[in-house]
Amino acid sequence: MTMTAVEPARLPKSQRQHLVGKLLSSHQVTSQEHLVSLLAANGCAATQATVSRDLDDLGAIKVRAADGVDSIYAIPELPKDQRAPEDHLRRVLVEWVVEIVPSGNLVVLRTPPGHANVVGAALDRSGWSEVVGTVAGDDTIIVVAAEGTTGRQLASKLQSMAGNAR
Repeated sequence: MTMTAVEPARLPKSQRQHLVGKLLSSHQVTSQEHLVSLLAANGCAATQATVSRDLDDLGAIKVRAADGVDSIYAIPELPKDQRAPEDHLRRVLVEWVVEIVPSGNLVVLRTPPGHANVVGAALDRSGWSEVVGTVAGDDTIIVVAAEGTTGRQLASKLQSMAGNAR
């Protein structure tokens, strides 16, 4: 009887990104190629391009390793320290937001079912001074505008970022 290696499987994005987070916290990952091989060793097939997007989505940054020589990927521990790149926010808005409605100092965003948390987290990590915070349900996000910013102004900025006038 011959033993064959099990082929890595494609995991859903959320499961793959969870695994990426676990691997970054338990290994000194120095490159995207290293992460691809760690994922494969853990039964998850992924390309370098996919890993690159996952690292962006997770807010991973390069930090100096304990040896003082190598740089490794890490995810900041505190949500306030996790900053999403602007292109990630743009991608999330374009891909998942189907409606943007201002009201007073609030903006209501609508998404397909199950995607509001992704959009809310991207906005929370955007670092926009106009956003105090978000509350996300299943398909709706309430975005609270900062003092001095109206819901209409914030909605306009979101619409511009999303590349449309919803």
